[in-house]
Amino acid sequence: MGMVKLDKKGQALVEYLLIIAVISVIVVSLVKLLGGYLQDAMTKSSCELLDKTYVEGSKPGEAVCQ
Repeated sequence: MGMVKLDKKGQALVEYLLIIAVISVIVVSLVKLLGGYLQDAMTKSSCELLDKTYVEGSKPGEAVCQ
């Protein structure tokens, strides 16, 4: 019985998909972890653009403009 030759292109595609999946999990985790801080930074920028006062919330992500 002879050995069956595997398709290298299929193997490379699977490897790329695995790399993309791992990167996606890392990005989603970072956004979930730092999301409140990112939201506060955007709120602070909007307050400055609207000439309103930035009021920090008790938790990350709860800041408001007044």
